[in-house]
Amino acid sequence: MDKVVASAAEALDGVQDGMTLAVGGFGLCGIPSVLITALLERGTTDLEVVSNNCGVDDWGLGLLLGQGRLRRIVASYVGENKEFARQYLSGEIEVELTPQGTLAEKLRAGGSGIPAFYTATGVGSQISEGGMPWRYDDQGEVVVASPPKETRSFDFLGQTRDYVLEQAIVADFGLVRAWKGDRHGNLVFRRTARNFNPLCAMAGRVSVAEVEELVEPGELDPDEIHLPGIYVQRVLALTPEQAADKRIEKRTVRPALTATEES
Repeated sequence: MDKVVASAAEALDGVQDGMTLAVGGFGLCGIPSVLITALLERGTTDLEVVSNNCGVDDWGLGLLLGQGRLRRIVASYVGENKEFARQYLSGEIEVELTPQGTLAEKLRAGGSGIPAFYTATGVGSQISEGGMPWRYDDQGEVVVASPPKETRSFDFLGQTRDYVLEQAIVADFGLVRAWKGDRHGNLVFRRTARNFNPLCAMAGRVSVAEVEELVEPGELDPDEIHLPGIYVQRVLALTPEQAADKRIEKRTVRPALTATEES
């Protein structure tokens, strides 16, 4: 039952070129930065990444992107990453943009054993009808587009409307970051850093959690556990320095007050 590994390299044992990774985080909040850096050092390439976005140019998944390690990205938006936008528009990478709530449910469904589900989101758009650009060529022409999806009409809550069928996502590995975790893999996430992390762990066939604080089994109140250890296969305890190394995607501060304003 002790799932703690000694190093990031051991935590990523079995990750191979061409695999699909579900990576937690939202912007730079709650990203598994230590595992991402270890992936960079490992030299793994040709990866498909499922994540809300792709970090920024010099941190998070942006590090892998900048080194040309990513083949395909399933995300809900490009975000603040200029290199992500450049590679997408120049045909260097394939991108499947997915509505944010749909992406979250596709990951949750994959972890829950649900192969597909119907949702009203995207009906009547390129999401359901096809034609969403997935890959461009170097001339800006679309060379790979999304296929049309099955739609079906349901009478739900007294209203008949169309829904689109979305397939679940199951990744080879899930990489997440938690505030606390015990040796059995039970995890607690801090506030908004929970975001996509539980879902990415659920969707991974093998899920690895880097934790800022490792505790012993029984120390976590069952009511405070956000993700049970059944979904986690490996736990990496971070050093205090690693746990404190967090970056802010966009810093916004108020101007300093003058002495007169303070009084």
